Amino acid sequence: MKASKRKKTMGQRRPRAAQAEAAPQVIVLAAGIGSRMRSTLPKVLHRIAGRTLLDAVIDTAEGVSPSRIITVVGARRDSVEASLSGRDVTIVVQDPPLGTGDAARRGRSALSNGSGPVLILSGDAPLLTSATLTKLIERRRENGLDLAFLTFRPPETGDLGRVVRDAKGRVRRIVETGNATARQMRLPEANAGVYCFSSEALSRALGKLSRNPVNGEYYLTDAVEILTSSGGAVEGVEAEDWREGWGINTRAELAAAEEIERRRCLERALDAGASIVDPATTRIGPKVRFEPDAVVHPFVCIDGTSVVEQGSEILPFTRVIDCVIGPGAVVGPHCELEGARVGPRSRVGPFARLRPGTVLEEDVRVGNFVETKKAVLRAGAKASHLTYLGDADVGAGANIGAGVITCNYDGEKKHHTSIGEGAFIGSDSQLVAPVTVGKDAWVGAGSTITRDVPDGALALSRVPQKNLEGWAARRRGRKGSKS
Repeated sequence: MKASKRKKTMGQRRPRAAQAEAAPQVIVLAAGIGSRMRSTLPKVLHRIAGRTLLDAVIDTAEGVSPSRIITVVGARRDSVEASLSGRDVTIVVQDPPLGTGDAARRGRSALSNGSGPVLILSGDAPLLTSATLTKLIERRRENGLDLAFLTFRPPETGDLGRVVRDAKGRVRRIVETGNATARQMRLPEANAGVYCFSSEALSRALGKLSRNPVNGEYYLTDAVEILTSSGGAVEGVEAEDWREGWGINTRAELAAAEEIERRRCLERALDAGASIVDPATTRIGPKVRFEPDAVVHPFVCIDGTSVVEQGSEILPFTRVIDCVIGPGAVVGPHCELEGARVGPRSRVGPFARLRPGTVLEEDVRVGNFVETKKAVLRAGAKASHLTYLGDADVGAGANIGAGVITCNYDGEKKHHTSIGEGAFIGSDSQLVAPVTVGKDAWVGAGSTITRDVPDGALALSRVPQKNLEGWAARRRGRKGSKS
């Protein structure tokens, strides 16, 4: 009778029928110290492809449309919390650090009540994709599982937890390296630290976790054996690309992950129809979007949420962050653009800087050594040389000469300059804001404008020129007498 009863307990329950369910909730474990990084910076705040490891994981989680994301922080939590400012996440603190099981328990306490699945992710696995998470969620739902967790087969399993299966290939448990036998250490399948629980099974498993007798921590990996030993339905789903399960623990691994993510981003750009002249020297962020026939030259960095539209071109040694480069526009070389919109067929550079809030409409020309900030240049406007346009609106077809400055800052506040359609601003002029130069108005070269200029008027503020006849000869004579 005892053997029969044990056999019934060890057998997995029959999977429940798949049915519609609520959106998943997510717990991201980001409380680790990361001592092997040899850094004062928390491990999850190290960066690949322009974003932190933690941001990469949260971005992936957002790709499965969760109803809520909980981030569990611990070591050096002030800086981690600061990095999450503006993100739609709930922060939970784990203090003292008592392992992944304790962290998951704390995250679970912050989840809303509901029957939907719960994803638990590691904050140091930046190569995980939303597609793989979706596959894991669907596997759990379709097979009516208590738990589906991600496994992978890295080239070197090292100190990763091993997935132990029975003779029929069914998952029995995850064994940590400190507790593994020599035979188990040779198992090629490792735990990726990515779990999709049913809400009920998670609560049940967390309630039965016990402290590890060696270090006093609670291991989330023990949840697998807790569920399988009580007849729970558990499956390990192997990642198609082993790199998705890779957690970053050292600088060398961080550098390797950077190269992998960089290559992924390049491949997405190429698949979208962009031409990357020299992939080896081009850096593209994971959120950058390309349209067909965009061209990117060597030594270009494009990051943030930038969009490079059809037929545009970015020339060498240029950096673009959170920008829209319109169709047929040309940028560079040696330019820096951040938070700007470059309109169709506009040209920027070389050696130009467009700061946040800059908008160039169609056919605008911004030339060498021109800087803009919160400036709108309307269709066909030109600022070709050595100019600063800050907090300004430049009308369609206006021409800004070399050396023009909008003096927008009075030491306390920023002020606005408005330049009308078709206006001409002569070289080496200063427009002291707040000021308006009217439609078709002219400002003579070398003027300092402190009052509004009416439509069609000419404004001058030069000191009258004075010529001293024979002055050069007299000067030479004075020098000769002294010698």
